[in-house]
Amino acid sequence: MKLVIVESPSKAKTIKKYLGKDFEVLASYGHVRDLVPKEGAVDTEHGFEMRYAVIPRNQKHVDAIAKALKKADALYLATDPDREGEAISWHLYELLNDKGMLKNKAVHRVVFYEITKQAVNQAVSHPRELSTALVDAQQARRALDYLVGFNLSPLLWRKIRRGLSAGRVQSPALRMIVEREEEIERFVRQEYWTIDAQTTKDETPFKARLTHYQGKKLAQFDLGNDGAANAARQALLDAAAGALTVRKLEKKQRKRNPAAPFTTSTLQQEAARKLGFSTRRTMSVAQELYEGIDLGAGPIGLITYMRTDSVNLANEAIAELRELIGQRYGADKLPPQPQQYKTKSKNAQEAHEAIRPTSAMRAPDELRGHLSHDQARLYDLIWKRTVACQMIHATLDTVAADLEAGSGVGLFRATGSALRDPGFMQVYREGVDDSVLESDDRLLPPLEEGETIALTDLLAEQHFTEPPPRYSEASLVKALEEYGIGRPSTYASIISTLLAREYVELESRRFTPTDVGRVVNRFLTQHFSRYVDYDFTARLEDELDEISRGEKDWVPVMRQFWEPFHELVDERARNVSRDEALQAREIGTDPKSGKPVSVRMGRFGPFVQIGTRDDEDKPRFAGLRPGQKMDTIALDEALKLFDLPRELGTTPDGDKVSTNVGRFGPYIKYGSKYVSLKDEDDPYTVTLERALELIEEKRRIEAERIIKQFERADGGKVEVLRGRYGPYITDGERNARIPKDVEPETLELDACEKLLAEAPPKKSRRGAAGKTKAPAKAKPAAKAPTKAKTSTKTKASSNTKAPTKARASSKVRATAKPKAQ
Repeated sequence: MKLVIVESPSKAKTIKKYLGKDFEVLASYGHVRDLVPKEGAVDTEHGFEMRYAVIPRNQKHVDAIAKALKKADALYLATDPDREGEAISWHLYELLNDKGMLKNKAVHRVVFYEITKQAVNQAVSHPRELSTALVDAQQARRALDYLVGFNLSPLLWRKIRRGLSAGRVQSPALRMIVEREEEIERFVRQEYWTIDAQTTKDETPFKARLTHYQGKKLAQFDLGNDGAANAARQALLDAAAGALTVRKLEKKQRKRNPAAPFTTSTLQQEAARKLGFSTRRTMSVAQELYEGIDLGAGPIGLITYMRTDSVNLANEAIAELRELIGQRYGADKLPPQPQQYKTKSKNAQEAHEAIRPTSAMRAPDELRGHLSHDQARLYDLIWKRTVACQMIHATLDTVAADLEAGSGVGLFRATGSALRDPGFMQVYREGVDDSVLESDDRLLPPLEEGETIALTDLLAEQHFTEPPPRYSEASLVKALEEYGIGRPSTYASIISTLLAREYVELESRRFTPTDVGRVVNRFLTQHFSRYVDYDFTARLEDELDEISRGEKDWVPVMRQFWEPFHELVDERARNVSRDEALQAREIGTDPKSGKPVSVRMGRFGPFVQIGTRDDEDKPRFAGLRPGQKMDTIALDEALKLFDLPRELGTTPDGDKVSTNVGRFGPYIKYGSKYVSLKDEDDPYTVTLERALELIEEKRRIEAERIIKQFERADGGKVEVLRGRYGPYITDGERNARIPKDVEPETLELDACEKLLAEAPPKKSRRGAAGKTKAPAKAKPAAKAPTKAKTSTKTKASSNTKAPTKARASSKVRATAKPKAQ
């Protein structure tokens, strides 16, 4: 028996079908080992030796492989054909070798780029050795990422706040998003005007744009206001006297060539543009198509390997594509010779081919009944792009006409085009970023030089320049690729990390940096500028590529990076103060106290501070609300944050009613009791009438919740309550379950006391026994509450005492008590 190891169980199932009964196919379920998650996992003093441990969740899969290997004559390592796949095979080899299980057993590395019977059997028939170069490149990448993360992240924790992270590739990507946002904020809109002629010939209306005025070619801002535009419009109307003369005609044929077949990067971009897929979703669906879909006779891989920088196609694939095109679209849609595309990446030989269908003859319409909605849409995209890349160019007839008003007073240009031969566009058109795809081609009526065209009107239109657009997933992937930051297979994880760390947000499918993202970026660009530099990051990626090709040894590359980096981390840890890292911005003076007002980043988010730690009185704090940014908040906006707590009035019983933000979000306080505000309520605007409604609702719910109440001799209470998971007994210190055979309404105090005595003490949120656990959404502690998570509407504000801990609320977030600055 021969044992074959692949990465996923779905791939194992597909390959087992092709190899037959002499082979056993098992899955490693991804990586089997990783660096131990603690300091010293990479020994920088001894040749960057790396300490690995089996990933706990995969231990059972490693054990299963080891058990199966005992019965096998040979081991075939058939993980993915890239650095990560090579590393997984190497780790398995090392683990099994250390156990002494590879003695007298042949070990082979097999690589295939599509999961078809022919490709799999060909790979098994022609195995190779493990590639030391690919393994070294992957180890170097992992070690670099570890060293950056384990050295920079703790520094961010100490200097800014806990839970932050920095990464070798994620940090330059963050810088890219932040710099785009800063560019947008610096942008100053400029007004400009255009003048269009509305003309008609043979009852066919068309437009022409003014390009020259008074003998001068118009620049964008030459008509900079309505006065200049309307004066020019009137002068042109007077000169034209109701007609324009055709002074020049230009007729050309334009060719448009098809786009290259998909690489990982271009697939991610197109799936984002056309399907609205995130990079992670694209790669997940592509993985499913690659590993195998059951079309009725067992699973079969529908696309080639989806992690590739190559635009090459195998000769067999091109021959099949040309056959399909001839049959389906006609021989006239085939170029005389196959279309050739040049791969830009030096490392494309790792991935061999572009992403394509394993058989072009499997048309999308024929597979829809076997595919999920996402699978069908992505396969359709890949199939069309691949077919189109081997079709003839599209041919467009273009016409440009210059129309004159008067004798040299103004010149207008009209353009039009018609699709003479759609060529590849019959199948596929590539999407674009940040602009509108071509609409129906605009046609001009037949024109002749010297003829006169009726002028219907001149339209003067106001415009304003637009700032550069924020990055979408597609345009960010494109920019990362252009800068050489990361590699296509890592883009999805880069974006996921930035979102998970709350360094960026996706709004209307565009990335905006959060306040904490900007603070981290400024800290890194100021103090670690080399390591977030685009060129430096790209050069390091190139060096990893050189290692993978066997052109460089990985240890000198590691040493060259580590020594100056380590020295800089130590120096910055000593010499950069927390005040400097927090990047406080003074925004004015509080008119009531005369104290400075500043905005800064705290342990639990951005906040406004009135006063300093040197003042006799303690500073006051208030957290920013959603939508407010540290870099742009104004003094008047900041001072409004200190309106809490708000006194609203009194209840009919005479208890004072106020509103504030606390541990569990925004709340109403009445007397010594609390009730949470609803999602739609705002503590800054909620009325007394609304507060009384919420108080009454809480009283009604509490009354319905109580089954029985008992008074203890010491003044304490024992209650039988209805809970989320059924009735229970509580004295505030312990909760006791009620036996199923006991009716809660029949319980007396003695029986309750007995059940409570047998129950364990409750644990507080900090793990201490004996403290009452706060209810889900209300009753904050007597002092202002503490820490907050993200909310969707309003963040915290507090007054003389800073809030401490807050749980997520749908409307308001509290800030933890910041350290006075």
